[in-house]
Amino acid sequence: MDILFHCAIVVFSLIISSTSAGEWRTHEYVVREHSLVKPYQGMGTTIPYWDFLGSTMVTNNYIRLTGDIQSQRGAVWNTVGCYLRNWEMQIHFKVHGRGKDLFGDGFAFWYVKDPMQEGDVFGSKDYFSGLAVIMDTYSNHNGPHNHGHPYISAMINNGSLHYDHDRDGTHTQLSAGCVSKFRNLDHDTFVSIKYVHDTLTVSTDIDNKQQFEQCFSVSGVKLPVGYFLGVSAATGDLSDTHDIISLKMFDLSTPDD
Repeated sequence: MDILFHCAIVVFSLIISSTSAGEWRTHEYVVREHSLVKPYQGMGTTIPYWDFLGSTMVTNNYIRLTGDIQSQRGAVWNTVGCYLRNWEMQIHFKVHGRGKDLFGDGFAFWYVKDPMQEGDVFGSKDYFSGLAVIMDTYSNHNGPHNHGHPYISAMINNGSLHYDHDRDGTHTQLSAGCVSKFRNLDHDTFVSIKYVHDTLTVSTDIDNKQQFEQCFSVSGVKLPVGYFLGVSAATGDLSDTHDIISLKMFDLSTPDD
């Protein structure tokens, strides 16, 4: 029996090791206290490890940060500081609305010092300390760029920088981002934010391929441990529905780390 069990473990290990490197379904360890998956409800109306702000509404199938309604702000924040050295956050989301040409504003993933701060940057605090990965769906056309929208970019801040909506954050973005047409799709859409050995890599799966495609990658990114994870969204004069289906945090640390 022990021999059979050992063989089964070896076969299972070979299956995992032979998985294509491009597949987005990582086999690393999922960290429960930093993840948010269905069923969402805990005891009563609270969800363990998570807090909510603003217009956020929890249903059986998704967490709605904003509806397709003007001037809403919503957010979900992890209540446990993240002390992982190397990690990946996979966000299963859906952005949809009635607008065909005009819609907004977008949503953002946060890894910041001060959580649960409502503000003007996609529903969260400006002059933040930490990382923001921004999924901007509305172009203000005032920035020194010629890319389309929705547009994904990242920003690192030490608390002294202002996110300039009028210029779509172009002058403070970490590197060139990418256009990502993730609105109003009939299939599942995902974004991956991976931070390994001081390299930040953002990838998307919006083509229903179950495979991530890299948006951008930047090395030399120094993030402290102990900051907090969150996702926020906002609407203004224009609107969209911003739904989060799941947040899955993977520990990518190795014994060498």
